[in-house]
Amino acid sequence: MKTYLILAFALISFAVRSQDTEIDQKETGLPGDHFSLQGALDLFKKSSSPEEFEKLLNTESNQVNNLDLNGDGEIDYIRVVDQTEDDVHALILQAVVNDKESQDIAVIEIEKDGSESAVLQIIGDDEIFGESFMVEPYEEEASGGKGGPDAALSVNYVVVNVWGWPCIRFMYAPVYRPWVSPWRWATYPGWWRPWRPLGWAVWRPHVRVYRPGYRVVTTHRVVRAHRVYSPVRVHSVTVRTKNSGNVKHYRTTKKTTVIGTGPGGNKVKASRTKTTTVHQGPKGNKVKTTHTKTKVSRKR
Repeated sequence: MKTYLILAFALISFAVRSQDTEIDQKETGLPGDHFSLQGALDLFKKSSSPEEFEKLLNTESNQVNNLDLNGDGEIDYIRVVDQTEDDVHALILQAVVNDKESQDIAVIEIEKDGSESAVLQIIGDDEIFGESFMVEPYEEEASGGKGGPDAALSVNYVVVNVWGWPCIRFMYAPVYRPWVSPWRWATYPGWWRPWRPLGWAVWRPHVRVYRPGYRVVTTHRVVRAHRVYSPVRVHSVTVRTKNSGNVKHYRTTKKTTVIGTGPGGNKVKASRTKTTTVHQGPKGNKVKTTHTKTKVSRKR
């Protein structure tokens, strides 16, 4: 029993860190493989305005956007649109797909929760990432007991106050007018030239530099901004049709792997596979059944 408790503790202690890297390590076949949510937040942190943020997103050397949603062999331009209400902002990142359609890639949801305090999260659209991926900036704060071997094992993840970010201060200035990108299909800024998308093996290593300081979370803490965004969310029929098979497969079968340290210092790998099946119930109605299988293996 003691061995299993130690194993469980080891897996839990590594769970948060593993979820930060999981979507960066494995190719899902979804469009979201080719857009870095962490990278987008990092560029936003460096930007002085939403207009500059849009320019940085569409700068090839920053390697945050590798999307070709319409399959024309060229990178899609990402528009930025700020939807506001009172003291909340929903900064929408939207790909121009064709002359009639756009597709939301993600939204940065921002709320002011004090006179000099604001929080944000970026949420990847489920049509692009298979499910709503939420990423936020964080800082680590170590805590522990008064001594002993477990004193340094406790780490608190502190939500970052983003009030000091230049773009946040700009957006909450009294004279700010919400940014709505003027660019559309076949009408782009003169400085922009599309480039050819990179293959997965070449693309993925470039965005790893954006991972530190940002983590994937499951708690939606920016609620009011999400209510502002939901009614204006945009989906492309072209993108949905093109990726429906991969999205369905991803949602049906999702595998999560956590690697931790077990008893004796050996590496422990826990693999969890969740499979959802739809079958006919006794009254002819459709019934969903979810099976979760967990496999634990040790590496010497």
